[in-house]
Amino acid sequence: MKPGNFRSIGCSESGVFDVGWKLTWEKKSVIATSLIALLSLFVLVVNYSEKPYFLLQPMLGHSLSSPWMLFRQNHKVYKPHVGYISIPKQEPLKLHCDVCSVVSSSGQMLGQGAGLDIDHSSCIWRMNSAPTRGFERDVGRRTTLRMVSHTSVPLLLQRPQHFFGQANDTVYVVWGPLRNMRQDGKGIVYNMLRQAAENFPQARIFVTTEERMNYCDKVFKKETGKDRIQSGSYLSTGWFTLILAMDMCKEIHVYGMINDTYCKTEGYRKVPYHYYEAGSRDECAEYLLHESAPYGGHRFITEKAVFAKWAKTHNIKFFNPEWQLS
Repeated sequence: MKPGNFRSIGCSESGVFDVGWKLTWEKKSVIATSLIALLSLFVLVVNYSEKPYFLLQPMLGHSLSSPWMLFRQNHKVYKPHVGYISIPKQEPLKLHCDVCSVVSSSGQMLGQGAGLDIDHSSCIWRMNSAPTRGFERDVGRRTTLRMVSHTSVPLLLQRPQHFFGQANDTVYVVWGPLRNMRQDGKGIVYNMLRQAAENFPQARIFVTTEERMNYCDKVFKKETGKDRIQSGSYLSTGWFTLILAMDMCKEIHVYGMINDTYCKTEGYRKVPYHYYEAGSRDECAEYLLHESAPYGGHRFITEKAVFAKWAKTHNIKFFNPEWQLS
C-alpha cells in the first residue's frame, strides 16, 4: 500500500470515529431533553389537573408522597375568598382543598371508628369548640379549619393557648351578626377576637363580612322560600360550613350528619346532641325542638333537606350515617 493511500485511509477512519462520537452525543442529548420535557409536562399536569392527587397514586405508588404534596401546595395559586377577612390585617382568606372531611359535632360520631379515614383527607373541618383529644378513634386528630359561631368564641377563649397557640396552625372562620362583629369598637365578639390576635400574632383568625352574612340569608330564602328573620330562625354553623366548603373544596365528605327524615324513621339511633357532651339532650329531641321553635331556633331539619339538594349538584357525600340521595 502506498504511503499516500495509508494516510488517506487513516484520515477516513479518524473522521468516521469523530462522526460516530458526535452522533452518539447528539442522541444522548435528545433523550435527555425528551426526559426533561416529559417531567416538566408531568409536573404541569399534576399541579393543574382537576383530578385529586390521590387518583394518581395507583399508577405512581407512594414514591411521590409528602414532599411532593408540599411542592404542589406551595406553588399553586388559590383564588381569595373575599367574604372572609383576617384579623387584624383585613386580608381575604386563601385556602383550597382537594378532599375536605367535614366532621359533625353530633353524637353520631361515637363508636364509628372513622378517625383514620378522616385524617387521610386533604383538609379536615370542625365546628365550634368540638375537641379531638380522647375521641381520636372516632373523629380523627388533625384540624385544618374550624367554623365557629360567635356564641362559641368565649369557649375558645377559655383555652386560648390550646386553640391559638404556636402549636396550632388551624384556620378559624368566625361567623356572626353585625351587632357582635362590627369593627368600630362596639362589636363585643370582634373585640374578643382582635385581642386574641394581638396575644397570638401567628393565629389565623378570619371573620365573615356583613356582605357574606347577607348572602347566606339570601341563599336560605332562595332554597326554602322563607325569610330567615321573619321566620324567627338562626342559621346553624353547619349552614355556614357547607356554603364555604362548596366554594373551597373539590370534594366534600361529611361525617356524622343525619338527614332530614332520620328522626322520623323507626328505631333510629339515639345519641347525644354533641359527641363530647355525654348525657346531653338526645339529638333528635334537640332537632325537633329547634325546628318548631317560634323564635330563636335553628332549622336543622330544613337545612338538611337543602343539603341533600346541594349534594345532587356538588360533589358531597355523607357518611355515618350514609345518605340515600334520590
